[in-house]
Order: sequence, then C-alpha cells, then structure tokens
Amino acid sequence: MSNQKYEAFIKTAELGSFKKAAAELGYTQAGISYIINALEEEFGLPLFVRDYGGVRLTSEGEQLLPWVRDVCNSERRLSTKLAELKSLESGLIRVAAFTSVSIHWIPGIIQAFLREHPKVEFDLRWSDDMDELERLIRNGDVDCGFLILPAKSNLDIIPLKRDPFLVVLPEGHPLADAPYFPISALSEYPYIKLNEDLYHGLNEIYSRLNVNPDVYITAENDYAVMALVSKGFGFSIFPELSLLGPTFPLVRKELEVPVYRELGIAIRSRKTASAATLRFLDCVQKWVDEFYRTK
Repeated sequence: MSNQKYEAFIKTAELGSFKKAAAELGYTQAGISYIINALEEEFGLPLFVRDYGGVRLTSEGEQLLPWVRDVCNSERRLSTKLAELKSLESGLIRVAAFTSVSIHWIPGIIQAFLREHPKVEFDLRWSDDMDELERLIRNGDVDCGFLILPAKSNLDIIPLKRDPFLVVLPEGHPLADAPYFPISALSEYPYIKLNEDLYHGLNEIYSRLNVNPDVYITAENDYAVMALVSKGFGFSIFPELSLLGPTFPLVRKELEVPVYRELGIAIRSRKTASAATLRFLDCVQKWVDEFYRTK
C-alpha cells in the first residue's frame, strides 16, 4: 500500500541526491527524477532545488516533508494492521448462541480456536429466542450465530448436528430398563412440561406422533423439570445437548421412533465475513465433528 511518490520524496530529501535515492529504492536515476517531477506537478509546488552536486529541499518541500512522513507511517501501520487481521494476530468475533450451545459447546470451541489464534477476542451474546438470534445475524449485530434449523431468514447456514430428543425418567420408573420409550407411553404416564418451549419442535413432534401427553406439572426452567423428574413426579423430554455434563440422577431413553432437531451456525454472507469469522466457522465444524466422534 506504500505510496511510491512519497517514498521517493522522503528518500531523496534524506540523501540529497536523485542518484543515491534511486540506488536505495531500486530505480534508475531517470525514474526517480520522473517520480519527483510528477509529485511536484501533483502538488503544484517545487519540492527540490536542483544543484550540480545534488538536490536540496525548497522551503515548501521542508514544510511538507513531516506531513508526507506521517502519511507514509500511517500507511505502514495500516498495512501492518491488515496483515495482522488476515493472519488472525488480532481481531474480534461476535457470536450469538442459545443456552445449551453456550454451556456445552462454546467454551470448548473458543478454547480450540484460541490455541491457534490467541490474540483474537470474543464478544458473546445469548438468547433462546430463535427470531432474536436470526435478527442479530441478519442486522450484522453479530458475526455469526448458532440456530435451531430451519431458519426463517435468508442466511448462509452450515448444518452442524442432528440433536436427538431423549426421554428422561426417574430411576425406578417402570420403563427404566426398557430398550426405548414407547410412543404409546407418552400419553400413559405423567408428563413434566417446560412452561416456555425452549426446545423448538416438541409440539410438532407430538402432533406428528399423534399423541397428547398427560401434563402433570408445568415448570419454569429445564433444571426444575429435571429435578421433578428425578424425584419421581413423571417423565419429560430434552434434546441430548441439554443433558450433557452433570445433571440430576436420570434415566435417558430414545423414543421408539427417533426424533431430532437440526443445529447449525449462520452468517449473513461469506462474501462479507471477516477472515477471523470464516476461520471460526471452520473451527466450529471441526470441533463439533471431533466432540461427537470421541464423546
């Protein structure tokens, strides 16, 4: 990005000679002379007094020299910063996610990313409202975001994982030793329902399976539901991702007919995404693949 005319002006002023400046910068003497003449024409001012033994700055040239140095130094700093960003020596990635991804995926993903790019910073946003997450991505408030698919917006989406829904039962439940949880049992045993349907698709699943769960208790958050299930009040259903890590003592069962939700990560467009964001997307895909291969 360096301005050749400015560099030639500075070097000629330092050395007092077109010939020496040309040798230093890799030009011919005639080439340096042409560059300086073009700069003088551009400025509309004489920059050098040509003497038989060399050149010296005019009064105007002396006044402009520090300004030209500042421009060249600023361009060098800009070039350095661009190189840092392209090589991911620095930068900021803004990521949005819903609760279970924030808890079970994000820490490991960021840890893996920072091993390769330790100077990149993260700004994390959280919401369990898929419409809000899509809005953040669509409006450019975040660089990328994790979503439950399909998305309503026209975004660039990378599918990551089919996350199965599992039935959770208390230890000692009549079906605790069954190979799976029968579809018919969904309406035969007391069901502990989460008040806010954080796990999108459950109502559609019940409709598709043509069952109407017997709601015994409605609770406000997933851990309250897990606690009630563990104490024997009924069963519930959670995505596998929400059950990772330590929870209450629960028996987990696949449904007789397996059902899933699709998880993915989205950006507005690959064409406008930063190098750091694109590298982060690659890291996310590799981390998720590795995590479920070794889990």
